[in-house]
Amino acid sequence: MPRVNSVQEVFDGMPSHFLPEQAGDMRAVIQFDLSGEGGGQWFVTIADRTLNVQAGQTPAPTLTLTTSAKDYLAIINGELKPMAAFMQGKVRVKGDMPLLMKMQGLFSFT
Repeated sequence: MPRVNSVQEVFDGMPSHFLPEQAGDMRAVIQFDLSGEGGGQWFVTIADRTLNVQAGQTPAPTLTLTTSAKDYLAIINGELKPMAAFMQGKVRVKGDMPLLMKMQGLFSFT
């Protein structure tokens, strides 16, 4: 995957990298709260093998992921391992932890 330079670029590209066959009957809403320069709030809805990305905050997410925009880009670009970021406290997660583990398999960045 080519290097991404902004969080907006990540969320704009998510639908084209989504693997609907991997989602199966999953129904989830994932909230991303990214702080710092270039950050913001987005939420991703997965249902009926489709993915919808919206800016803003959802009232009842299945999972909330909180980190800095800088660390999120480092994870996306392969410069920071997701588990290491979590263990170092750079990523905070609230909600359905098994869903977090499934997220990586829902996207293809090749």
